[in-house]
Amino acid sequence: MPDHNASPPAAGREPAGRAPSFQSSPRSGATDRRVPDLYHRVRQETEDLAAPLSAEDQTVQSMPDTSPTKWHRAHTTWFFETFVLAPNLPAYEVHDPAFGYVFNSYYEAAGPRHPRPSRGMLSRPGVEAVAAYRAHVDAEMMRLLERGDEAVAALVVMGLHHEQQHQELLLTDIKHAFSLSPLHPAYVPPPPAGRAVPLSPAGWWHVDGGIHAAGYEPADGPLDFAFDNEGPRHDVLLRDHVIADRPVSNGEFRAFMEDGGYRRPGFWLSEGWALAQSSAWEAPGYWQRQDGEWHVHTLHGLLPVRDDEPVCHVSFYEAAAYAEWAGKRLPTEFEWEVAARLHAGTGLPAGGALPHPRPLVPGIRQDVWEWTASPYSPYPGYHPQTGALGEYNGKFMINQMVLRGRSCATAMGHDRPSYRNFFPPHARWQFSGFRLAEDA
Repeated sequence: MPDHNASPPAAGREPAGRAPSFQSSPRSGATDRRVPDLYHRVRQETEDLAAPLSAEDQTVQSMPDTSPTKWHRAHTTWFFETFVLAPNLPAYEVHDPAFGYVFNSYYEAAGPRHPRPSRGMLSRPGVEAVAAYRAHVDAEMMRLLERGDEAVAALVVMGLHHEQQHQELLLTDIKHAFSLSPLHPAYVPPPPAGRAVPLSPAGWWHVDGGIHAAGYEPADGPLDFAFDNEGPRHDVLLRDHVIADRPVSNGEFRAFMEDGGYRRPGFWLSEGWALAQSSAWEAPGYWQRQDGEWHVHTLHGLLPVRDDEPVCHVSFYEAAAYAEWAGKRLPTEFEWEVAARLHAGTGLPAGGALPHPRPLVPGIRQDVWEWTASPYSPYPGYHPQTGALGEYNGKFMINQMVLRGRSCATAMGHDRPSYRNFFPPHARWQFSGFRLAEDA
């Protein structure tokens, strides 16, 4: 998912580590009803996600890495106003000139902005003013889209992917805020409790070594899209290897914990060990003991940890330590992508943004982002795009690790095998898990 809402060095990123530069281009047919209909659907999904939250909920900012819900709603609106409406709709008047300063995220070319760590200090504009802002921009956007400009339609598709990133952040950010409350508030009520099903050991997919293609492959169509960090498509050389057919489960991670995984430095990278000790980590993020049993804070409130769900809210360091303990390793991002193409469609069905990961099933599609062993770096032939809309992916290709897949909070239709998420290795507040690999 997706401005990434993280403090430096992640401060320039878009939601879930992705910046809104893109590879799609205007194509014949982009002026049909699909783009206006998609615009309406995505914008409404943001409002639906915010609907369970009070005005107070929507104003809180629990740490510099997160942003208030109302800020997400307004920033995505400012994006369309600034980059789509103002340049393309003659005589368009900005809704409120002060909003440019308040709701710009990291776009240096778009002007100065309010300090990121202080977004939660802004009690005004309030949620009603933000709703009016969204309604104004939406009306003007529909008027612009009726003109049938293909270049505008392509830009709108990019803006909608940007908004879907913020939809994911809306959920992860409010989860963090609620986790700090002693009341353990629920974003939405929990579903009826189901029985945990005994989970079979992970299977292994064998992948033949050799030259494989990696990166985004453009497809013709008005809604075709990828961020620029997914290309250019290029060849990679892989060795024979096996990769697990599902991520590591809570139950499996418990075994690591019970074997002293957080107390044995031999499993850990040096920086990870130092961080785990200074932060007193003894379990994944959001886990806490209650009456001698592990519980986890979720968007449904505080629930018992289920062994059949994927372990999540773990850092790269924890994933790497578990892999060392298990005698395996993390897959590279290219091993993950090749497996995803070979096993496309396997795993959990698409469900849109969900409050909590579902129990594991074999397959590539799961409900947690998956850490890989690959540092976030440019592909051969990559060149950052010019202008404000291409401002952020390239300059954050350092000190980050790549995650692949999707999470339970990822919007439907927002994942693909080439998608490259990225975070610093210490990050735990996203829905991040991992699967294992091994040389064959």
